[in-house]
This record gives sequence, C-alpha cells and structure tokens, in this order.
Amino acid sequence: QVQLVESGGGLVQAGGSLRLSCSASGIVFSLNAMGWYRQAPGKEREWVATITSGGSTRYADSVKGRFAISRDNAKKTVYLQMGSLKPEDTAVYYCNTRSVYWGQGTQVTVSS
Repeated sequence: QVQLVESGGGLVQAGGSLRLSCSASGIVFSLNAMGWYRQAPGKEREWVATITSGGSTRYADSVKGRFAISRDNAKKTVYLQMGSLKPEDTAVYYCNTRSVYWGQGTQVTVSS
C-alpha cells in the first residue's frame, strides 16, 4: 500500500523560509517521479514542482527561483525548500506520485 506522509508546514512571516518533507512507503521510491501540489482556500489544487527519478526538476512559474525540490532516495523522502515566502503561498501542500497517490497535506501559512 502506497503511503505518503508530509511534514514541515507551519506559520512563517513573509520573506521567510520553510522546508517541507514527504516520506514515502509502498513504492520503489527511486524509480518514481515525485511532485508537490498546493491548495489555497477556495481555490483548486495546483501543481508546484516535480522531480523525476533521474533528478530533473520543473517548477510552476509562481514559485520558480524561490522554491527548490529535491529527493533523498536512501531516505525515500522528497523535500520542498521554500524561500522568499509570500502571503499568496498560503495553502495546504500535498505530496504526489504516479498522479493518483496523495499525502494528507501539511498547512503552510505566510503572514504579511
């Protein structure tokens, strides 16, 4: 059974940083692309970043240059380093793999 567990969310002031983690089980982690998504109140879930099994990364324009996705295959964990945070980054952040498996989410709140 695939399980994704996010952690690292919290309350931070604008301009601050946070690092989210997502631990995976039930999959051969090193062979799977991993992604981060987010959902703000009243809005649809949106894609944030992806890292392939080979380590290639892609970002939404809204976070490019501020966020960095990385992975540790030995720990079966994907990270999202978030910097220069803005109030509009406030959302529940979700980890995803294979398009169908989701974690429970972790809340990120950026105060102005």
